[in-house]
Amino acid sequence: MMKITEILSPDRVAVDLDLASKKAVLEKLAGMLSSADPQLKSKEVFDSLLARERLGTTGLGAGIAIPHGRVSTGKQSIGAFLRTDKPINFDAVDNAPVDLFFALCVPEEACQEHLDLLSALASRFSDKHFVDSLRDAAKVDDVFTALTAANGATD
Repeated sequence: MMKITEILSPDRVAVDLDLASKKAVLEKLAGMLSSADPQLKSKEVFDSLLARERLGTTGLGAGIAIPHGRVSTGKQSIGAFLRTDKPINFDAVDNAPVDLFFALCVPEEACQEHLDLLSALASRFSDKHFVDSLRDAAKVDDVFTALTAANGATD
């Protein structure tokens, strides 16, 4: 099973960003994701994330969202995490605003890997202690450490 350390790096973690809309969050995440692979274009990633949101929200509730999309030019699964300075409306299932976003960009053909990653992340984000640690962390390094701690395997 894939570990978060295999899809996430500290340069794709951002905290306390002043973003006021769903579109702004998705644009920022698309830029972060595309920075990991020269083949990826930010617009392609953004369009993929937006298309998925149009099918139904990726806002899980409790202030958490896992935007995700597939791209034809991607060679590997890539993750990015951001925390906004204040929660924003993201059309979450519980209608609560969202401040924690873990975005995934996966190759088009990686269907099972995509589902496995989503399932593992959803499970991980259902742990209140884990979520609290992400909200309490002051710096990017602390958030990255929390995300990739020993129990940060996606299995």
